[in-house]
Amino acid sequence: MFSIAYRMTGSVSDAEDIVQEAFLRLTRALRDGTVIESPKAFLATVTTRLAITHQTSARVRRESYVGPWLPEPLVAGLVDNAEPDPAEHAELSDSLSMAFLVLLESLGPAERAVFLLREVFGYEYADIAETTGKSEQNCRQIFARARRRIDEGRRARFEASRAESEEVARRFFAAVQGGDMGNLLQVLAPDVVTVGDGGGKAAVLSTPLHGAQRVARFWLGLARRGQHEGAQMELTWVNGRPGVIARDGAGRVAAVAALDIADGQVRSIQTVVNPDKLHHLGPVSAMALRQPRS
Repeated sequence: MFSIAYRMTGSVSDAEDIVQEAFLRLTRALRDGTVIESPKAFLATVTTRLAITHQTSARVRRESYVGPWLPEPLVAGLVDNAEPDPAEHAELSDSLSMAFLVLLESLGPAERAVFLLREVFGYEYADIAETTGKSEQNCRQIFARARRRIDEGRRARFEASRAESEEVARRFFAAVQGGDMGNLLQVLAPDVVTVGDGGGKAAVLSTPLHGAQRVARFWLGLARRGQHEGAQMELTWVNGRPGVIARDGAGRVAAVAALDIADGQVRSIQTVVNPDKLHHLGPVSAMALRQPRS
């Protein structure tokens, strides 16, 4: 349920609220004497429909969002706790990446639900139709359109083994913390892009930054500032990708970054600094907050 709700909303807190509401509805239905043959199917249906409703209103609010939008970071251990086989893990991991969730924003709420249920969770069209309240033929058409749109927007599928990803991430963050421009450029793809989400509340780039030289200089500058203020980086997995949690000297969360890696190089970097998207990870630092104008 959380897996569906999070991929639909891109928000940990909203996904948790949707899951709780779905369970409450199941409890009320059973208390009222409703016969439910499959509680799992009931919960999946309610979760999906609640998520569609949520996304309908969220899309309106997101039109006024300040700067680039990224999902709330999902740090390892919060979802998909079961250990799937390697192929399944790779598929689930790909569908959790920040880059993929941003692409899903191009789909309408119903399109997003149909696409996720079919592409990620392997639902049959008959089950998708029952879950979304649409006809089976309509679901097939919706999925085909959504698949084309997502494929057109995909820059590439980021394929790298877990071991390779971890090694490249360690090299990247070691070069950043060590101020090593040469080694940093070796692990950055020539067309690498870095994007930050501050939501208008934290100081970040107003637009994505492209190119290895520019991205390297930017990250080295961030590291120098962070070291001056006593910040520390903690390597972890973020949305199925290697990443880092940056904490201030008091251990409070200042930012979370995720790397997309392919062919031994970092292809893109997504950083969430918006404090509203970090509270689920613990106390939030004021280190990166935008200072009020005089």
